[in-house]
Amino acid sequence: MGMPRAKTILQSQYPYHVGARSHNKVWFTIPIEDVWRIMGRELYYINKVYNVKIHAFVLMSNHFHLLISTPDSNIDKAMWHFMTNVSRQINERANTINQIFGSRYFKCVIQSYHYFMHAYKYVYRNPVEGGLSDNCQSYPYSTLSGLLGARHLLIPVEEDTLMFPAVEDNLKWLNRDVEKDKWDEVKAALRKTSFVIAKGEANKKSALEINAL
Repeated sequence: MGMPRAKTILQSQYPYHVGARSHNKVWFTIPIEDVWRIMGRELYYINKVYNVKIHAFVLMSNHFHLLISTPDSNIDKAMWHFMTNVSRQINERANTINQIFGSRYFKCVIQSYHYFMHAYKYVYRNPVEGGLSDNCQSYPYSTLSGLLGARHLLIPVEEDTLMFPAVEDNLKWLNRDVEKDKWDEVKAALRKTSFVIAKGEANKKSALEINAL
């Protein structure tokens, strides 16, 4: 008998980090540009219909990372729509009936601004850490490139008060390398129901050097 599925935390006060991987962690079955368009349309939809507030989104070759807030405490309904319709459209585009995602999406409540900065840097640095880009701002399948005017952005991102107006300094912060143990520490924290970094001497400094600005 399998373990029971963890109950979804429905709340409106704090943002979430949300993500999901493709089935068997293989690349999506259609070009990433097409996946980007499909996910962009569905993010636009859940913003308008479910009142989901989008803070950041990055699409990788076999998974995505999303920072959102849900003023109506409805992450379950919004993500059900997103995952179901993305899967359907990818299958239609590929002319397949495959399972697109390996499992249900994972989510983590981010309960402080300090922790939000960890998650923000983790999301936007993912393409760099994955060897897909030399810097955060040049990766095309990221809301950051759209916010900075590098490409048209359909996804309705909330006002980014973390990035603006000190863009140059904040890009230096995003592009500053992270020690592997600190990166893994934040990665592990984002896999929990609520974001918590282990207490101790290491936690007196920001895991992703957010105080370096």
